[in-house]
Amino acid sequence: MTRAIVGLSTCGVAAGAEAVLATLKERVDAQTLDLQVGFTGCIGMCYREPLVEIRTDSGERFIYGPMNEKRIDRLLSQHIQEGKPIEEWLVWTNNGLGSDREFLNHQVRIVLRNCGLINPESISDYIAQEGYKAIQKALKELTPDALIGIMIDSGLRGRGGAGFPTGMKWRFTRLSAGPRKFIICNADEGDPGAFMDRSVLEGDPHSVLEGMLIAGYAIGAHEGYIYVRAEYPKAIERLKIAIRQAEEKGFLGNNVFGADFSFGIKIKEGAGAFVCGEETALMKSIEGKRGMPRIRPPFPAVKGLWDSPTSINNVETFANVPWIVTNGAAAFSHYGTERSKGTKVFALAGKINRGGLVEVPMGVTIRDIVYNICSGIKDNRRFKAVQIGGPSGGCVPIQLQDTIIDYDSISRTGAIMGSGGMVVMDETTCMVDVARFFLDFTQRESCGKCTFCRIGTRRMLEILTRITEGKGELGDLDLLDDLAQKIKDNSLCGLGQTAPNPVLTTLKYFRGEYEAHILSRKCPAHHCTALIIFSVIAALCDGCTACARICPVKCISGTKGEVHVIHQNLCTKCGECYRVCPRDAILKD
Repeated sequence: MTRAIVGLSTCGVAAGAEAVLATLKERVDAQTLDLQVGFTGCIGMCYREPLVEIRTDSGERFIYGPMNEKRIDRLLSQHIQEGKPIEEWLVWTNNGLGSDREFLNHQVRIVLRNCGLINPESISDYIAQEGYKAIQKALKELTPDALIGIMIDSGLRGRGGAGFPTGMKWRFTRLSAGPRKFIICNADEGDPGAFMDRSVLEGDPHSVLEGMLIAGYAIGAHEGYIYVRAEYPKAIERLKIAIRQAEEKGFLGNNVFGADFSFGIKIKEGAGAFVCGEETALMKSIEGKRGMPRIRPPFPAVKGLWDSPTSINNVETFANVPWIVTNGAAAFSHYGTERSKGTKVFALAGKINRGGLVEVPMGVTIRDIVYNICSGIKDNRRFKAVQIGGPSGGCVPIQLQDTIIDYDSISRTGAIMGSGGMVVMDETTCMVDVARFFLDFTQRESCGKCTFCRIGTRRMLEILTRITEGKGELGDLDLLDDLAQKIKDNSLCGLGQTAPNPVLTTLKYFRGEYEAHILSRKCPAHHCTALIIFSVIAALCDGCTACARICPVKCISGTKGEVHVIHQNLCTKCGECYRVCPRDAILKD
């Protein structure tokens, strides 16, 4: 039977996918069409949501977007009843058509293999894609040590940010003595602009559960926790459904698949504290205590949750595990570079034409992602930089756009891979304000335990704020650098140690912008409100009054047919006059 499938993850719902699904079901029922209607997770084309895919028994796939209720009737009549695809609405097909086919065709999807393909609330759909075969293979054919050996040979490194070898972490935990051990999935995705973990949990939750099962068998654990932020209600809902289904099938619980191995998984909803992404703070939160990092060693592999040996990996890492066990270490290590194997998922946001979720082999360049997959910069503006790794990462400038994506190459730029957030910036982005924005975030999210992190980030934020307001001094740049180094060297956890990265990288690559703010009291990107002056170009103004009519504070004077004047003492720099002027007679300087 032909199927019509609507993308129903958070991005789709936000764009109106629920109304599209309801209309589709209503029309199919009313016309008694031989069409099965269902839903799936996010395929990654967030910029084209809502998406509707038509699948035929012969294996043809047609993805349409953006869809709305008004387009449903034509879709059903032309494509379903007449058998004629609507080419102007197609974004991707598996036979080479679609306006945005490069977005998916340039990817290698291991973590995202089932996202946008299966119904995330159906364990049968997951099983049909060889789901839970990997844990069966591990239990029947592999010893825990052999399983850990496969993970080491694969070269999989933790995808949560630090990039520690997954197999080695499992081995350390397995070798640690203790009657009780734990597996934790870190789904506390707090980076601004990051949504990789959320999309995987919403689109393929069983792959994460299976990865945790395999890890539990490998290290000798019988209990697992998924620590997920409460701001992800749909992810939590689908996780609960997946856990219940796996328990009903006997895939979770006592004697998994009839083996002498038992494993249970619980969900812990976090309150959204960024610091709880740090593993020791996360464990304190699970224990019901305030989420604050502690000194390491001892590391969690030796003394973790409730003082028991604990292995912590993030969502993307666990989603890789079943694929590796099923396909072998060599198949995974075939992708990537010498020290960074496999693929990496990125959440692409910012000034790009195609924003969403992509999975690419390690070793592709930043340029490949921005131009080949994301179709370049919006409005044909100039590519300026990418922020990689969220607040803990750094800004990589256009002159380094041929930097390959792997842990070592990104680290050499001064940024970090992080969990995979990538924010693309164009010429209208002020790099000083970008540094201020991320410092504001990390300063507010600091747990306050370390003096250097608690006070140092506040002093840095104050300096950056002064500079963006045109009140900075040249000595501030040396002070920023000095504070940044002290915070990096003396903070207890990764939040403080990496908080200065956005400042250090923007100082390194965009020092001229800082100096322009200080010496010329100008923002080269024309972004910082305090440094912008709007004025009327007399030679171009024809007195149409459009600017005066739109001004919210009535700071523009002049009668119809006369040159208008903006009174600077009243102007709030909102920019509405600049936006509406039909003759480009407003100068933004």
